[in-house]
Amino acid sequence: MNPNYVPDELYAEFVANFPMICVDLVVEHDGGVILARRDIEPAKGRWFWPGGRLFKGEPLKQSVHRVAEQELGIDVEIVDQLGVQAHFWETSDAVGGPSRHTVNVVYRVMPVQDDLSLQLDDQHTEYRILTNPEPPLHEYVHLYIDEYDLL
Repeated sequence: MNPNYVPDELYAEFVANFPMICVDLVVEHDGGVILARRDIEPAKGRWFWPGGRLFKGEPLKQSVHRVAEQELGIDVEIVDQLGVQAHFWETSDAVGGPSRHTVNVVYRVMPVQDDLSLQLDDQHTEYRILTNPEPPLHEYVHLYIDEYDLL
């Protein structure tokens, strides 16, 4: 069992009552950034940044590498920390789908390997390399593109 696993009911209670700290990855590749289509809430069916919650006791930079490996199946090099954002979601992946508040530490990263061969996890259905901010994109994707001067 994953030592960071929280039982579903307890996780739902946390999500409903506390902000969660997450890392988001702006993965630069081939003149663009990688987005993945989410298969779970929040933002189910939408193109979004790879990212995930921080585990207790886990250093931020370590979480960047873990999320890249778990969600995309790649190793990354951290280029820099872009900033911190607050996201407010009406739904979540927790039992009952309570609203969710996340505080997201945003990192710019690059894949270590030249030939990109992503292995998506079960929360994503496909990926794309975004080279221009054509709609429809999630508002938080547009926010990062504008605020961090991406693309």
